[in-house]
Amino acid sequence: MIDKSKYTPMMQQYLTIKENYKDSFVFFRLGDFYELFFEDALLASKELEIALTGREAGAPERVPMCGVPHHAADNYINRLIEKGYKVAVCEQVEDPATAKGVVRREVVRMLTPGTVMTQGALNEKENNFIVSVVSLAEHFGIAYSDLSTGENFAMLCAKQNQALMAEIISLGAKELIIGREVDAAIFDSLKALKTLVISYEDETQIPVEYQHLVAELQDTRLYPAFGRLIHYLVRTQKNSLGHMQSVSVNKNEDYLRIDYNSRRNLELTETIRSKSRQGSLLWLLDKSKTAMGSRLLKQWIERPSISEQIITERLDVVESFISNYMLKEELKQLLNEVYDLERLCGRIAFGNANARDLLQLNRSLTQLPQIKSLLSQLPMASLQAQLDRIVDCSNITNLLDQAIVDNPPLSIKEGGIIKDGYDAQLDEYRYIVNHGKEWILALEAQEREKSGIKSLKIKYNKVFGYYIEISKANLHLVTDELGYQRKQTLVNAERFITEELKEKENLILNAEEKSIQLEYELFANIRNAVKEEIPKIQQIAKVLAYFDVLQAFATVSEENQYVRP
Repeated sequence: MIDKSKYTPMMQQYLTIKENYKDSFVFFRLGDFYELFFEDALLASKELEIALTGREAGAPERVPMCGVPHHAADNYINRLIEKGYKVAVCEQVEDPATAKGVVRREVVRMLTPGTVMTQGALNEKENNFIVSVVSLAEHFGIAYSDLSTGENFAMLCAKQNQALMAEIISLGAKELIIGREVDAAIFDSLKALKTLVISYEDETQIPVEYQHLVAELQDTRLYPAFGRLIHYLVRTQKNSLGHMQSVSVNKNEDYLRIDYNSRRNLELTETIRSKSRQGSLLWLLDKSKTAMGSRLLKQWIERPSISEQIITERLDVVESFISNYMLKEELKQLLNEVYDLERLCGRIAFGNANARDLLQLNRSLTQLPQIKSLLSQLPMASLQAQLDRIVDCSNITNLLDQAIVDNPPLSIKEGGIIKDGYDAQLDEYRYIVNHGKEWILALEAQEREKSGIKSLKIKYNKVFGYYIEISKANLHLVTDELGYQRKQTLVNAERFITEELKEKENLILNAEEKSIQLEYELFANIRNAVKEEIPKIQQIAKVLAYFDVLQAFATVSEENQYVRP
């Protein structure tokens, strides 16, 4: 136990925060850097191959320390996540300029292998599942989610260690949430899965605000596992999970169960020798044009349906695509313009989406009328229910067309995002910024004429702002009527200001700052407006993924001369 009293107040603050995140690296914000201390620093410096230094912190010995620039932190965090570590991001939550004493800091988000949302850490063709297990009287309750897409699933599993292990392995889970009721034998089996990070959560009651996600679940035995999962996600993400979708139930009688050895030997999703996707059944069949389609195909392969009705419906669509070759090819071209709607929704829900993400969303939704029109030409009345779920999104596309520039920057806090004409106040600020130099030149000409001093100049520096400079030879022409206020005396000149010049300066210098701040606020409002439409977009994404997989089947069938069974 570290004696906190011998350290500086800031280090005491760090140690207090670290006590609550003992199993995680704490990225502690200090100015433009995230710093790590003590054991975190020793381990992170090795794992990230960064310099280990030390910091004076009140104790006789220097505290081990290493750090990374805040603007590059995602890259370092992703590397730790890939190695199976957890990261708690601790930010300054008050302005250092106005803080009294130590700046207040809080952990604002937790990043773990099962909850990571950053694009660089995710495989677009695979789900990133986090799994929760609850030990029931006669079964294991299992719930699993992909936080990046908002998908939720639940199932019951036979109360046998091997059966539980097989289910977890089949999901390719990155993180497992368990509680104290899971006995030691099961825990030891789970720990043997080296690629799996184990976390803990004892609460199993579903919070009231998330009970609507299980409203259609008839088997209440599935509730505790989902309750445990949602509690863990709420606790670690410290964010609204408004994009989470209703829980789907995987029933054993609905799909073919494949044990681990059979799955491995059949090389369903990866080859035995190289563990690579190339050469597997998934690799052969995946002619999907969207990331959603690729992920859905992987789910179908890992849990093949044994419902004759579902299989027949899929084959009917595949046959229709083969019979309508030009329609299928046109559909493929349109789907090729559709981005990952599910993960875009996740980033929008978490407030992480930038302007380029919204442009990708807009470009994707713009394809919908043509996609729906094409699919409606397939001679299958049974598809109407699916097509009805591709609803009108013109309110979203119209908003984004009007608001977001065609080539926005990555940052959302430096301006250059919102189109001219979208907001009158923003346009006014921009006019002031863009025409400020013209105003100064016009004022300079005006003052020359008023004073009769042809060499009068208006200049600018960061110390004084804008000022009028008059040479010593012309000082006799400066009269009280001009209203000049002496600011500085130089060897060869005098510097003055006027009320009008200061007004212009305030307008010009404040306009740029206000413009950038207003743009950020406008963008946040637009993003929030789109956030309200997430359920609609997620519904559409599922339909597009469904047809994308089936056109992939049709394409593979044509290429390899497969026939309907």
